[in-house]
This record gives sequence, structure tokens and C-alpha cells, in this order.
Amino acid sequence: MKLHSTQTQQYQTVTAYDDLGVEFNLVRYEHSLVVMPELAPVAWEVASFESLSAAHFEQISAQQPDVVILGTGKKQRFVHPKLISMLSAQHKGVECMSNQAACRTYNILMAEGRKVALALILETA
Repeated sequence: MKLHSTQTQQYQTVTAYDDLGVEFNLVRYEHSLVVMPELAPVAWEVASFESLSAAHFEQISAQQPDVVILGTGKKQRFVHPKLISMLSAQHKGVECMSNQAACRTYNILMAEGRKVALALILETA
């Protein structure tokens, strides 16, 4: 799906997505990643939803987001609370949704000026 441009182009904005990847400001990625509005996307070493660990969420926590939008792939799945306990202890919200819903939600929260992290699991096989 292609998205329309807005006045948020100085930030990392989702400009398109499909089942295989996502674009931020017209640059395509086809691997799992973490992005925040003012930080370029960085690779996230998550091969699949089943491989998630607490260490993966420590990487996100280091960026100190207010809320984390977790794209769990083609369908919505929920992480075990022990994996995100560090974020919960810091009163950081974690919302799980499909990648497509996560991309849309990230753009909305980013446009509102929220300190949001988008973590997408893009399975390569």
C-alpha cells in the first residue's frame, strides 16, 4: 500500500508497505528493524516471532520510547509479559499488531509528536 506524503517528511515516515517489506521515506527494507521518528531504521536481529527474547526488547528500551508498536508479521500475535517486563516496569506501553496495522499506527502517533518506536518483524523465508 502506498501512503500519501504529509508535513512529517523530516521524520522517519512509513511511505509504503506490503507483505515482504516496508519503506521509510521511500527507502525500502526487507528485514526486521526498529525505527523512531528522529532515528534512522536499524536492523533488529529477529528472524521470527517465535525467536523474540527479552534482549530484543532491551535494544528498544535503550532508545527510551514512550510507546512501542510491535509489528508481529502478517497476523497479530501477543508477546509473553516476561519478555517486555523491563518496558512495563518503566511504564512504557507495548502494543502488538500485524505489520500493516503497526505501520499505520506508527505514522499516526509519529505525526502527533509522540516518542514512538516501531519494531517490525519481517520474516525473510
